[in-house]
Amino acid sequence: MKTESPRWFTSSYSSNGGDCVEVAVNLVASQGIVPVRDSKNVDGPVVDVRTAAFSAFVTGVQAGKFDAA
Repeated sequence: MKTESPRWFTSSYSSNGGDCVEVAVNLVASQGIVPVRDSKNVDGPVVDVRTAAFSAFVTGVQAGKFDAA
């Protein structure tokens, strides 16, 4: 069995200031996860986030739930 490799990308909304995360959504269908890593440390740790949790996070961001007070 061949293991699928993550295809990393940074959001198009990123200002390219260096404080970004990268995600690999190509593993959603086959593994049910969205890997997340620090764009400044591509060889560093990767956090595997379950698809439902990642979707809830994105919905919260879009709704402004994490904006600074």
